[in-house]
Amino acid sequence: MPTHTISTQKLSLSIIEKILNEKSEISLSPESDAAIKKCRDYLDNKLHTSDTLLYGINTGFGALCNIKIEHSDLNLLQENLVRSHACGVGEIVPEVIIKLMLLLKIQSLAYGFSGVKVETVERLIYFFNNDLLPVVYTKGSLGASGDLCPLAHLSLPLIGEGEFIINGKTRPAKDVLAEHILAPLHLAAKEGLALLNGTQFMGAYGAYCLLEARRLNYLFDLTAALSLDAFSCCTRPFWPYIHNIRPHAGQMETAQSIIDILEGSEIVSQPKEQVQDPYSFRCIPQVHGATRDAIEHVGNVFEVEINSVTDNPNIFPNEDLILSGGNFHGEPLAITLDYLCIALHELGSISERRVFKLLSGVRGLPEFLIAQPGLNSGLMIPQYTAAALVSENKQLCTPASVDSISSSNGQEDHVSMGANAATKLYRLIQNLKNILSIEWLTAAQAIEFRKPLKTSQKLETLLSSYRKTVPFIEKDRILHEDIVKTAEWMGSITNIGTWI
Repeated sequence: MPTHTISTQKLSLSIIEKILNEKSEISLSPESDAAIKKCRDYLDNKLHTSDTLLYGINTGFGALCNIKIEHSDLNLLQENLVRSHACGVGEIVPEVIIKLMLLLKIQSLAYGFSGVKVETVERLIYFFNNDLLPVVYTKGSLGASGDLCPLAHLSLPLIGEGEFIINGKTRPAKDVLAEHILAPLHLAAKEGLALLNGTQFMGAYGAYCLLEARRLNYLFDLTAALSLDAFSCCTRPFWPYIHNIRPHAGQMETAQSIIDILEGSEIVSQPKEQVQDPYSFRCIPQVHGATRDAIEHVGNVFEVEINSVTDNPNIFPNEDLILSGGNFHGEPLAITLDYLCIALHELGSISERRVFKLLSGVRGLPEFLIAQPGLNSGLMIPQYTAAALVSENKQLCTPASVDSISSSNGQEDHVSMGANAATKLYRLIQNLKNILSIEWLTAAQAIEFRKPLKTSQKLETLLSSYRKTVPFIEKDRILHEDIVKTAEWMGSITNIGTWI
């Protein structure tokens, strides 16, 4: 089985994708092992030789930060922290995102600025490698002192409490640990705080959504190209002359992508009667391209974040410093998650408009793309579904990051709400997949009416594969099944582009 070594080297989104796709195990590098031990030894020595109050290490938490904790209670303090903060509600977080939370938490702790024991990091690695995924809930984080609540649930099984979700089923952590002959850990001073402070809930959702966004961006290009040919559009608006004089990178890349996808199409080469096409076709480079640029920007922000230390306080053994700061505040993520939500929404919004046009009974296409319209409704109502999803996505685009509610007796008086930004982005992406499927279903139906002319070889190959799953619609049938099958088919497409 492939193994990825956790080290002080950067963890990129492409590496994360490879770890997930290859089901890689992870291990701790010698340099990270040494850095973690050095930091822990420094902290233990400091606690034995100094009476200095150190936030969350020998004091209470949040508004209780001025209450000194006796040395004999320091371990209990950390375990009480994990228990008291595990108060999440809502649905269980998807398993792939829980696994990413483990990966990102391990990466952050491995830099050696958090004061945890190597044994604790190794136990998290064991969970990751054996798909022992702690049950985490979607709601409860303000995204300010890190993702306290969801990370508490992630950490509970370390002390033999909470639950695991294994193959979709929940089981008590103590039972699963016993089966694996693992004793619950006893957390040392600072460890609970290091585990709970951090942005790994937001980070995991963001990393997953970014990987999906990259794939969806290309799939929307692919589907838009099919719609372009089905609607017998001009390709002149995609020529580089236009884009070279407004050289946004995403716009230029999208225009070239459409040209490449449609290369060799017989439909493209036919004379066109219209002077211009509607914006939803003509402005694909400008709209899809703006989304592409947004994905790139947000990806850069997240690659900084997932390679950062985001707990508090931070421990610097070489400088003999323990500093309390605010690296756990999720503002950089909250703002960019909201931005990505808006940018991805635009892919669905313009897609639904193309569907509407394809059904309008113009340019030689029958109304609603069906024989005997009237007796048959054809693809009339999937457009309703797409419109409903687009409308919901508009609501999900309301930014979470502009909100803040004071907590912990005013000590934590400005929060990012990045966790809410993350979970609504995830919901928006699920809607996008269905909007995409409806456009592909519609465009694939429409292109049949252009026969005997063929579209490009690339699209003909995909259509041939697709028709093995979803046949041409001769008369009305239950289209829910077609949409579901289309979504599954599109999810199975691999090696479709250079987006990785």
